[in-house]
Amino acid sequence: MLVLFLFIFLLLLFLFKFATAYGDFTLMSKKKPKHELIEDKVFWITGASRGIGEILAQQLASLGAKLILSARDEADLNRVKSQLKGKHADEAKILPLDLTSGEDSLRKVVDEAESLFPDSGVDYMIHNAAYERPKSSVLDVTEESLKATFDVNVFGTITLTRLLTPFMLRRGKGHFVVMSSAAGKTPAPGQAVYSASKYALNGYFHSLRSELCQKGIQVTVVCPGPIETANNSGSQVPSEKRVSAEKCVELTIIAATHGLKEAWISYQVGKNRVEAAKEKGNAYSLSLLFGKKKAV
Repeated sequence: MLVLFLFIFLLLLFLFKFATAYGDFTLMSKKKPKHELIEDKVFWITGASRGIGEILAQQLASLGAKLILSARDEADLNRVKSQLKGKHADEAKILPLDLTSGEDSLRKVVDEAESLFPDSGVDYMIHNAAYERPKSSVLDVTEESLKATFDVNVFGTITLTRLLTPFMLRRGKGHFVVMSSAAGKTPAPGQAVYSASKYALNGYFHSLRSELCQKGIQVTVVCPGPIETANNSGSQVPSEKRVSAEKCVELTIIAATHGLKEAWISYQVGKNRVEAAKEKGNAYSLSLLFGKKKAV
């Protein structure tokens, strides 16, 4: 019996260490998004002017979704809209949004979002907007950086959620898709404040689900690791293995439409990331998992 237990334990450990696909096994088992849960549904995307948000808009539009695109830069939002293709691409709405603008301003934005497609309201709220500064030591974090990060990643996002949720409750349905981060699940060297903001976000939305799941409110928390986007394509360490932004978005949509509570999208993260980060090396390398040393 003991031998069998050890065998199973080692097998699970082996699968965990050698799974270099794009996330957890539950997500990997879902092959395609549920098209019927996307077509003609209203998706409100924050941070939609670039990066993951822009690609979310592109893929959802191609699947027949109705879109509300939000970010601070209205010109960039119009650029994104002009490139959309799909059943409702021409109907996409531009809704400028500053998550740091305060509750009164955000209430007006929520009211407007709910009125843009009056026959349905907002079906999916995708919280993608985020504030992230270059990595720095925990000792170098400033009060200004702390406040700026939490104002967007936590306070603004929570306020927007709190104002939108009553509309969803009246309809008896609604789905929050939260673009969190692996940094909100595991230590992230050089990202103490960003990591703390994502831990806070995870705690809030998992709690929201536990309170409102029986009233038709769903929550999918997505935790990407290093992602390859146009914004960072030339900045990462050459050996660092990143998931493409397109693949990240594809898996996010699959996770949401299959009702997953949480999804990890990343190549596996190993140990000794602190040392790797200190040396400005690859803090996500598979070699860290096995303790490999560089050749002298």
